[in-house]
Amino acid sequence: MSTLGIGGKTPEQALALLSEMTNDLQPIGLDEHRARIAKAQAYMQANNIAAIYLNAGTNLAYFSGLRWYASERMVGAVLPAQGDLEFIAPHFEIGTLNDYMLVPGKVNAWHEHESPYALFLNVLANMGIEAPARIGIDESAQFFIFDGINQLQQGFSLINAKEVTAHCRMHKSASELALMQRAMDMTLAVHKAAASILHEGISTTEVEQFIQQAHQKVGASGSYFCIVLFGVATSFPHGVKHAQQLKSGDMVLIDTGCKVHDYLSDITRSYVFGQATARQRELWQAEKQAQAAAFEAARLGVACEEVDKAARQSLMQSGLGPDYQLPGLPHRTGHGIGMDIHEWPYLVGGNRLPLAPGMCFSNEPMIVAPEEFGVRLEDHFYMTEHGPHWFTQPSHSIDDPFGLKA
Repeated sequence: MSTLGIGGKTPEQALALLSEMTNDLQPIGLDEHRARIAKAQAYMQANNIAAIYLNAGTNLAYFSGLRWYASERMVGAVLPAQGDLEFIAPHFEIGTLNDYMLVPGKVNAWHEHESPYALFLNVLANMGIEAPARIGIDESAQFFIFDGINQLQQGFSLINAKEVTAHCRMHKSASELALMQRAMDMTLAVHKAAASILHEGISTTEVEQFIQQAHQKVGASGSYFCIVLFGVATSFPHGVKHAQQLKSGDMVLIDTGCKVHDYLSDITRSYVFGQATARQRELWQAEKQAQAAAFEAARLGVACEEVDKAARQSLMQSGLGPDYQLPGLPHRTGHGIGMDIHEWPYLVGGNRLPLAPGMCFSNEPMIVAPEEFGVRLEDHFYMTEHGPHWFTQPSHSIDDPFGLKA
């Protein structure tokens, strides 16, 4: 029996069945950015952190709404425990920065021959922040920024700002969850469309190109990332450098996602093109059971590592592993997701952080059988006041992965 929903359509036919899915969405607004700042400042005051530096990139966008890419020039913002956020940027970028600014703030500018690190310390002084105060540096800032500040500063205690940024970002609001839900819905629709165009001889490159077009058709700018693997290549979790051509009996693994108003999706589907062997059925079912065991273990107050442990115990009962041994699960069970594709918290051994409302996770206890194939079923869930809730329903069966008959 052939796999239901796999093949049978041309790319043009599959694209015609997709429609725009983002017209009713709104980006995160000014009020929510202000609430994020207030939450961060309350935490900083309670934990004796005088200020944090937010570097260009996700943290700057999360708190201030300013979208700016990190480069060799220091661009960011200083968020004090009390008072208004202020920006730091090259003088020639003031006009552009003001144009993109959402949360208003003073812009402190430096010319190309001047030190932005000295300017940073001057901003702290003007805010009334003096040594030996604790100053958080954005965990994603390039080392040269930390080093530049550290060489000039006298007496401050420079710490990792992750303590503040993760505290805020790992608990998603209703608005964030709604954007992520739509992104997930869009990518699942793209997965179904991609499966429908498969035919013997199609290349992974052709499928990647189709997925890019399909994400655009549903309203994204394109694929945020895309991994398409056939056959033995599916046993490499993040792929191989060469393209493959699809053959009957191949395991297919497609892992892709898109971005919607800064929030990401990330879904993986694995299924067989043609007739599945007994071995493929066995490992596919073991993967589905491990994913279900991880979801069942995700309860409020339970440590993140317990979810990873539940998946591994399920795999051991299927004769796989143990631990990271192959055939089995070579990586953590899941990662957090939001504005970054991988962010806190992580479902991994050693992480004792308790699950709490608003946390979002991938659930992907991949099975790798070296020199054979791999199976990854990846869906995401978020924690509610009543426990875990799927963004997308898990794959139904190896013969009907998208539940078309269910």
